[in-house]
Amino acid sequence: MGDGGRRHIEAAERRDRLALRQRLVGAARAGSPEEVAGSLVALHGTDPAAVHLAVGARLADAAKTVGETERALYEDGTLVRMHGMRHTVFVFPTELTAVVHASTGRTVAARERARLLKNMAEAGAPDAAWLTEVEESALAALARRGQATAAELARDEPRLKEQFVYAAGKSYEGVHTVSGRLLKVLGVEGKVVRGRPLGSWTSSQFRWAPAPEHPELDPGEAQAELLRRWLAACGPATEDDLKWWTGWRVTEVRRALTAIGAEAVSLDEGTGYVVAGDAGPVAGPAEPWAALLPALDPTAMGWQQRDWYLAPELRPMLFDRSGNVGPTVWWNGRVIGGWAQRADGEIVWRLPAGEDIGRDAETAIGAEAERLSSWVGTTRITPRFRTPLERELSA
Repeated sequence: MGDGGRRHIEAAERRDRLALRQRLVGAARAGSPEEVAGSLVALHGTDPAAVHLAVGARLADAAKTVGETERALYEDGTLVRMHGMRHTVFVFPTELTAVVHASTGRTVAARERARLLKNMAEAGAPDAAWLTEVEESALAALARRGQATAAELARDEPRLKEQFVYAAGKSYEGVHTVSGRLLKVLGVEGKVVRGRPLGSWTSSQFRWAPAPEHPELDPGEAQAELLRRWLAACGPATEDDLKWWTGWRVTEVRRALTAIGAEAVSLDEGTGYVVAGDAGPVAGPAEPWAALLPALDPTAMGWQQRDWYLAPELRPMLFDRSGNVGPTVWWNGRVIGGWAQRADGEIVWRLPAGEDIGRDAETAIGAEAERLSSWVGTTRITPRFRTPLERELSA
């Protein structure tokens, strides 16, 4: 037992939970992108290619990755790509739209709109009433079109092309266009979402689409629901982990933990939390396992405190300067290296620490590289946020 009679959950058991609940073991792999997103709560959506790669790593039939992910996002609308926690773009089940918006979006949205109005006023640009007119007109145009780029919307509503000087006289002075700033605000406010990309599934250029209709929930209830789902997938986790992942104040985290009746457990890092009834031992995977996860993968980025699955000495090679993780190689619940795709399409990997992992591990990792290569095919993947090891391997 740990401190205060709480059960102590070792790092090894946390890695077992991760393997099964993050859908990384063969027997636990999912049948659809909806199952993947539901199990993980949210996939990082800043880099469109990373979404597909995260899904493909967890599908039982990886060959279906592109078609099924695009179906869920752009045809059936069962997954949605929009702003969420920490002012970051995520992909999550559409049924969670109201929960994410009420729990994390409203506060950020109010701040972003106020900042836009302040910047426009400082530049002598039109006022809030004018911006409201433009917003309503742009949303009506988007509703008519269904999906549209910012340029297409500006043809319908020319005032979106209005420009203003940002931070005049400062070293970072620049010219902003109303369309870019306003659409971003509308995204945070839960009024618009990212639609189908202009090119292939790896393209960062995208269309906008109206957000799914959703009820306005009580923020406290929404925070409790979001935290409950996340702890079920990622628990145990510390208060610091929860605060980091959600972007909430510590008082909000504690209130949500109380609301769901979370159970305290002992971790190597200190006190952790699980959902009610989840403190008991968990049986691990039946066999050793390997995985190749993409940049910004929700498993690699899921916790703020990562020593239990990621050795500190590997971080300089696997993360960029902003804290974005690159492609990672996993063996039995630990990050042991990184991977990349070369110009000829070959998937290559390396263990920076020079660890001797044995023939079985090398064979399993090689099989995952072949599995990834088989469905990616001729598509070339370059992470949006590049890391030292990825750059080195892809050269």
